[in-house]
Formats: sequence, structure tokens, C-alpha cells
Amino acid sequence: MENAAYVGLSRQLTLRRELDIVANNIANADTTGFKVEQLLTAAEVGERARNFAVRGGVSFVLDNGVGRDFGQGELSQTGRTFDFAIEGEGAFFVLQDANGEAYTRDGAFTLDPEGRLTTEGGLPVLGDGAEIILDPNLGQPTVGPDGTISQDGLPVGRLTVVRFDNLGVLQKGGDGLYRNVANAAPVEATDARIRQGMLEGSNVNPLIEITNLIEIQRSYERVTRMIENANDLSRRAVERLGKVS
Repeated sequence: MENAAYVGLSRQLTLRRELDIVANNIANADTTGFKVEQLLTAAEVGERARNFAVRGGVSFVLDNGVGRDFGQGELSQTGRTFDFAIEGEGAFFVLQDANGEAYTRDGAFTLDPEGRLTTEGGLPVLGDGAEIILDPNLGQPTVGPDGTISQDGLPVGRLTVVRFDNLGVLQKGGDGLYRNVANAAPVEATDARIRQGMLEGSNVNPLIEITNLIEIQRSYERVTRMIENANDLSRRAVERLGKVS
């Protein structure tokens, strides 16, 4: 009976983790550039709680990390000069932070007092490996599909957009940022297109996530009943053995 209870408890732990992930998806359904996540699980064979010469083990459910869908979100028109969206899956803007380069799909940028193109959090946006600095005395900047920034008809910089052969090297940080934790070399995403005056929305489908919440709740209830039944059977078995003895 202990085996069933331990397996059930392992499943409950992953369900609680899955609940947190789905709730976070729903909370970020309107977050610019957010990518929907899901729990990855794996089975681990362990020893039985009581193994009186019984061969074989018991399969427990384990949290095996978080998977992320980098699929394209819907683009929406904002009309703001420094809002940019990437049209193309798996590509990212390049930023500079204290730890090196960071990557994002959130193109809600702005200009700091020195004319640098930055995120709303103040991180510089990189173009061709350098910060992008605009001249406030020139005309309103325009950005072409290839990321080239022009003022008064003259190119003054270029938004660099990169992608990775293996998106698994990216670790999620705060503020919609990703960091390359494997030192993998990014390549320029020449097929991606930049859309000025637009932002990419989250690719979360709220209807699917709410359905997932309901299924998680039902699964948790089923596992709870299984554990209770196993404990009840164990209790009754002990009571009967006591009466026999």
C-alpha cells in the first residue's frame, strides 16, 4: 500500500508545479512577447517501499523542467515610433546588461536622455554589436523590415535580430529576458522581419490554459482519492491482522 501512496504523492508534487506554471501563463496572457510554458515530466524507477524478494521497482513521476513554446504571437498595431515586433519564430532582439548579452521578444523600446535606444527598464538595445544612438535633432526614425534605422533618409543604425540553433540554451530571466547559459553562438536571423509601430502579444491561449487548470484540479482529486483508498486498505489490513493474532 505504501508504494501506491508514494507514487501518488510524487504525482501530486508535479501537479502542484504544473498548476503554478499554468497560473503564470494565464497571468501573462497580455504580456508583450511572453511565451507559453508547460511542465516536462519524467519517470524514475525506485525501490519498492517493501521489497520482500519482489523483483522490479516502482515508477515515480518527477519534475523534469519547463518547456517553452516559442511560436509566433499575434502582432498588434500601436503606432508608437519605438515599438518594434519581430515577425519570425525563434528570433530575438539583443540587449546589453551587467552580465553580458540578453535576448527578448519584447520590442517596447524608448530613448534615454543620451539618445540611446533602450528597453523600458533601461537596458541598451544592440545593433551590430554596439549600442544604437539616435540624434534627437534629426527627423523621426524609421525602421525597415531588415532592421535598418534611418533618420532624414540616411541610415544611422540597425536592429540586430538573432536566433539559436537550439533554443534550449536560453534560460528565462525577469522582465521577459532570456540569457544564453551554454555560450552557444547565435546567428543573425536574416529571414526575420521587423515591424515598426507594432508589438508582439503573448502566444498564450487563455481558453486552453483554463481547460488545463480544470484538468489539473480533477487529476489532483483523483490522486488524492487513490491515496486515501490505499491508506484505508492498509488500515483495514492491519486491523484484520490484529484480530487474527
